Amino acid sequence: MKLSAACVVAVDVGSVRTGSFAWAAVDMPGHTLTAHGDDPAGAAGALSAALTDGASAVLALEAPMSVPVPGDWKLLGKGRTGEGNRAWSASAGAGALATGLAQGAWLLAEVARALPGLAATTQVSRWRGAADGGAPLLLVEAFVSGEGKPVPTALGPHAADAEAAARAVAARLAGEDGTDGTDMTCAPQRAFSLLAAQARWAGLAVAGDELALDVLVVRARPAG
Repeated sequence: MKLSAACVVAVDVGSVRTGSFAWAAVDMPGHTLTAHGDDPAGAAGALSAALTDGASAVLALEAPMSVPVPGDWKLLGKGRTGEGNRAWSASAGAGALATGLAQGAWLLAEVARALPGLAATTQVSRWRGAADGGAPLLLVEAFVSGEGKPVPTALGPHAADAEAAARAVAARLAGEDGTDGTDMTCAPQRAFSLLAAQARWAGLAVAGDELALDVLVVRARPAG
């Protein structure tokens, strides 16, 4: 896959009814903001347009998108490695997870409807092999919180979060942020990939083993 023809669409998961939902798209490797909006249909359209034009694409959802399932029931709900005091199962994370499940499933179903037979993956190595028959759509989790929060723009704080997430994911995939791999992992517990489950529900082609594989989680870093 040529990174010069890639589009990253990041979604700040939130209530559509109250205007807390936003999305932003940046290109790679230039990281130019190419589109943004506050409606799920626009996000799905941006992804579909990029994939229709032959580019690879990335969907980054800002919500917990993989959860650890331990063998010992006493560890159920325990945070992922790298989360610190912001566990996926705490009130804010659990709320975002529930909302992100429905919104992510809807987005992916729209993309699947526009592009029947499309293959998706949660594994960067399989996405990078898209030119050789791999999956052109990569699904990742973004995390924008604390020091990584951007200064709200004229478009509002949710749009700013979406843009920050898109830029962080683009920088990670291009190897520009000095970090290798993921910022959070379910290991040593077994992972349940909500991204892979959403994609399979939506009708996208996803390898079966990805239901139990960790996803890439990118945390937005402080600007400067």
